[in-house]
Amino acid sequence: MEYTVQKLARMAGVSTRTLRYYDEIGLLEPARKNSSGYRIYGREEVDKLQQILFYRELGLDLDSIQKIISNPSFDGPAALRMHREKLLARRRQLDLLITNVESTISAAEGKSKMADNEKFKGFKQKLVEDNEQQYGAEIRGKYGDDTVDESNAKMLNMSEEKYEEFKSLEQKVLDALAEACGTGDPSGKLAQKTADLHKEWLSFTWPAYSKEAHAGLAQMYADDERFAAYYDKACEGGARFLRDAILVYTGVEPENSFE
Repeated sequence: MEYTVQKLARMAGVSTRTLRYYDEIGLLEPARKNSSGYRIYGREEVDKLQQILFYRELGLDLDSIQKIISNPSFDGPAALRMHREKLLARRRQLDLLITNVESTISAAEGKSKMADNEKFKGFKQKLVEDNEQQYGAEIRGKYGDDTVDESNAKMLNMSEEKYEEFKSLEQKVLDALAEACGTGDPSGKLAQKTADLHKEWLSFTWPAYSKEAHAGLAQMYADDERFAAYYDKACEGGARFLRDAILVYTGVEPENSFE
């Protein structure tokens, strides 16, 4: 079956302006244009739009989506299975947060009691599951299932006080990195302070600290664009600068470098 812009927009729940924009940037071009110049979309374009909307729902920007679906090795069925897993994970997160809210309401009304650490269970579970979705395969491949499982358990068992301290320290690392980047010297005092804060932050979830693991993680930050994007928010080239600072701090060269 074929669809005009208006029919496809109405069926997909998007605006005709959105479809025209997708065409303009080459993200979703129509199958053809009819004799009157109207865009006509077929089954292939419908399937592609579905994938685009799935990725948008998962928070990806249009440039990232275009790179994914235009890749010659793109596997539609595999992508759908991945979407399903991520949506199921999101549902588990929402269910946990809803349960948390209901328990909080019950405690506030005097119908039940709620331990302080239970108040943050949903947020910590979401953080663990988000990390698993984004980085789980790489981290488990590098450090092993036992280490990652212990780290996740340590996170989930954090007290309210420790969790707040953990989140506060995370921001301190980013702030220190932004300041240290301005010096341009990864061996300088500010950069080494950042590396030390980063070590302290890791200690909240790592079962045990080692210089080798710290250096290896730093290299992963620089090699993997997903990790890099997080630290590059602090300053341009933040992930590489942090990597260099940590290598100085630990005095260890990582075994695997992809540069």
